[in-house]
Amino acid sequence: MVEHTDSPSSPGVGSQLPIAALLALTTAAFLTVLTEALPAGVLPGMSADLDVSESATGQLVTVYAIGTAATAIPLSIATAGWRRKRLLLAGVIGFLVANTVTAVSPVFTLTLAARFVAGVGAGIVWALLAGYAVRMAPKALQGKAIAIVMAGIPLALSLGIPVGTFLGDALGWQVTFGVMSVIAVVLIGWITVTVPDFDGPGRAGRIPLVATAKVPGVGAVLFVTLTFVLAHNILYTYVSTFLEQRSLGDAVGEVLLVFGIASLVSIWFVGAHIDRRLRVSTIAATVLVAVAVAGLAVSSGQIVLVYVAAALWGLGWGGVPTLLQTAVAVAGGEAADTALAILVTLWNVAMAGGGVVGGVLLDAFGPEVFPWTVLALLVPTLVVVVAAKAHGFVDRRLPDTAAEPTVAEQDSVRDGSSRCATLDR
Repeated sequence: MVEHTDSPSSPGVGSQLPIAALLALTTAAFLTVLTEALPAGVLPGMSADLDVSESATGQLVTVYAIGTAATAIPLSIATAGWRRKRLLLAGVIGFLVANTVTAVSPVFTLTLAARFVAGVGAGIVWALLAGYAVRMAPKALQGKAIAIVMAGIPLALSLGIPVGTFLGDALGWQVTFGVMSVIAVVLIGWITVTVPDFDGPGRAGRIPLVATAKVPGVGAVLFVTLTFVLAHNILYTYVSTFLEQRSLGDAVGEVLLVFGIASLVSIWFVGAHIDRRLRVSTIAATVLVAVAVAGLAVSSGQIVLVYVAAALWGLGWGGVPTLLQTAVAVAGGEAADTALAILVTLWNVAMAGGGVVGGVLLDAFGPEVFPWTVLALLVPTLVVVVAAKAHGFVDRRLPDTAAEPTVAEQDSVRDGSSRCATLDR
């Protein structure tokens, strides 16, 4: 089924990227991650004002992940016939409502409900971003388009959360959530003006979950998503605890800043190479993270070694959302929209699982076990990436410059990329 945009010419045909529209999606990714992670940065203040323990306040992040994991696939199916811009705007409006309620709520249970709504909004937005980027970009630049959109993730981690934490300490955490509501209002207008509209795939165009998982390569990408994200989050969730155990508690902010800056470099590099070297880039990312956590395991409180490890960790991890979403979109083919929705669900399950598994390990063995656990998970991750060279993680050798597609090629681009529009790491 070939689907067309409302305009005579598809944004995905030509030789230029629609930068303004892609940056709107970058901002959507930025807002999604900021909404998700900010409670961790202002946790003491929220705990005091909502009159609950810090451990209970920490569940605001967990509830957000649960909202995303529980609703990404059902909403993807239920809204298959919706126009894509309408659905994207609905997700951003969900952030606006949830962050506004969080900013003014004096009651913990109401705040929890707002966080669940924010998670639902995240499920909608993540399920659209990668596919939207693919449909708006020329075929030879689709990976780069996804990389631009996914740059919102390290930007939120390296800049958004530190700034939000600073504002929370200086002016109160309510102000920070209010600022995010203002960002959502601006983003709604930005999307309305610059982002093109597309048809949804329709229920008849969707492929069942089991059949999608059996598409060659899709299962491999989903396995790597689960193990890689779980490994990362076991350590990232408890990095403060780990560093405190190494008598480096005062350096947590600096370590995370190094990680965030390196992540920005990583996503730039991935954006430059993903359309030709997806498999090689994924192998390199896995190896870099493995070397980083091995360095942390033997650091013994040596701050220089910890900074080097944080840099390698960021260089490896920063491009992973782009790599995995591009891989599953390419492997999924006509089932890409369903495959991407499954990936979003597994990603959030792994995020929540990182906190749970890390907590169990912390209580049973202490923080020194985290790096070794991560290494144990990265071994099968690397094996699957290396083995999935025929399907799943495939380097695509595209020309340096792409000529204007023929009419038949334009229809092929529209037909293939339209399947991806239900999701986005």
